[in-house]
Amino acid sequence: MTELVHLDVAAGVATITLDSPANRNALSAQVRRELLAHLQAAIADDGVRVIVLGHTGRVFCSGMDLKESRGAGAQDQGVNDFPAILERIWSSPTPVVARVAGPARAGGVGLVAACDVAVAAEDATFAFSEVRIGVVPAVISVTVLPRLLPRAAHELFLTGETFDGPRAVRIGLVNSAVPGVDLDAEVARYVEMLRLGAPGALAATKAMLRRDRPSALGAQFAEMQELSARHFAGDEGQEGMRAFTEKRPPAWAVRP
Repeated sequence: MTELVHLDVAAGVATITLDSPANRNALSAQVRRELLAHLQAAIADDGVRVIVLGHTGRVFCSGMDLKESRGAGAQDQGVNDFPAILERIWSSPTPVVARVAGPARAGGVGLVAACDVAVAAEDATFAFSEVRIGVVPAVISVTVLPRLLPRAAHELFLTGETFDGPRAVRIGLVNSAVPGVDLDAEVARYVEMLRLGAPGALAATKAMLRRDRPSALGAQFAEMQELSARHFAGDEGQEGMRAFTEKRPPAWAVRP
């Protein structure tokens, strides 16, 4: 069976590529299985500093493979496998960058939202098309709603309207939208910035950003004080302070 999702690792960057252009990179059973396996492998690799999720073909991801969904019962729907993929991206200790050169629909938008950083071509389009085929954007709402402005979420989830890269930036879905010819350079810019962060500090910062906040301010300060002090005293913090004093890059910022 020909692989439909590829993993390539070079210079500390794991590139995961959706390569099923014949069905618009739809989330078929094979794509879901390979995508999750490659995510697990990249996250488990201590040499990987950043993960980039990209695609071949004109379309980033068209969502669930509807051919597989037709005629299947609720227990056999492919969407049942999808939360594990979104959760793995969302909770990955390694930063994940989405590279979106073409349309993203439904589950494809969920993938974009799950990533820490998303970079899109200006002419890439997005849509929550679920309601137009009689389904609900339920699973992807878990990663999408924390990103979107509430008014935009109501509008776009309910209407299914298509919107472009610049609007995706304005509503919080993506970080940057650039002309297509500049997309790779913009992805590389984010990758290089992320490589400057210490791996342990990045992982802890991601966990902090994802946590539920205690309602009491004092409890928040106590928890964050402990986290901060632990990392100041830790190996990475001490190396970073030495490097600053010695006017050199810290060990983790040196290219492999």
